[in-house]
Amino acid sequence: MRICVAGQGAFGQKHLDALKRIPGVEITSLVGGNQDKTAEVAKKYGIAHYTGDLSEGIKRADAVILTTPTKMHFRQSEQVMRAGKHVLVEIPVTDSVEDAENLVKIAQETGVVAMGGHVRRFNPSHQYIHRKIVKGELKIQQMDVQTYFFRRKNMNAAGQPRSWTDHLLWHHAAHTIDLFQYQTGEVISDCYAVQGPAHPELKIAMDMGIVAKVPSGAILTLSLSFNNDGPLGSFFRYIGDNGTFLARYDDLFNGKNEPIDVSKVDVSMDGIELEDREFIAAIKEKREPNASLAQLLPCMHVLGRLEQIVDPKRQAHA
Repeated sequence: MRICVAGQGAFGQKHLDALKRIPGVEITSLVGGNQDKTAEVAKKYGIAHYTGDLSEGIKRADAVILTTPTKMHFRQSEQVMRAGKHVLVEIPVTDSVEDAENLVKIAQETGVVAMGGHVRRFNPSHQYIHRKIVKGELKIQQMDVQTYFFRRKNMNAAGQPRSWTDHLLWHHAAHTIDLFQYQTGEVISDCYAVQGPAHPELKIAMDMGIVAKVPSGAILTLSLSFNNDGPLGSFFRYIGDNGTFLARYDDLFNGKNEPIDVSKVDVSMDGIELEDREFIAAIKEKREPNASLAQLLPCMHVLGRLEQIVDPKRQAHA
């Protein structure tokens, strides 16, 4: 399987690390914006070909993983699919419902495997919970989630300056909105959001609160912040009818804070690796992957509804 990775930044390198551990994969091209940095990363990972031209990378690959800035995702995803190549586009897949719907149409027209990088579906801790739900051993009553970062400057996951601006709703809330619907097996029927003041330079809301409900009655409460100068990351509390579970990073605990071993849930503890393995397996098996763009549309629709509440002007001009 010949893979082109587009995006030389922190998340591109997470995928490069993951792909090294998957048998039968060859990284045939690295596509990046800053060519000095791209050359540096290509050398680090032993990638012979690097370029600033996505079309050059597409030519050398069977599939492309896009870890580029959000605003480039629609155009680049369409370019990859129109070339007949499979695509995995990192979260946020898009930042508009219309673009998400159009990408699903293009995927159906071209017949390629098209997947979104919704890694929470693959993290072993959340897989453990999902299996209990599927077996009928747990029914969610509430998911309480905190997603906290300290991003008062425009930094990426590696603490380096980034060329684009992150987004609490279309990126970080997307993880949890999709996970809530995936775990409950239902589409959100009712939702509401509030957001705090926008950052004077970044021009984005730095704090947000979301509540949602599915038809069975299970509810979601989600708090997000880029202002949090404390423990960073996403912290999930599953409150069920038959147990409480706490997921922190890749660790899982019961309601008494006792650790649960999830090391044997899947072949790796790295959600990105498991995401990439699913992408490659779906291509080889000619099937729809978990987290296909079509499966992610209900999440995108909810994000669009929430944006109409917190930022109706943007929706009107989208």
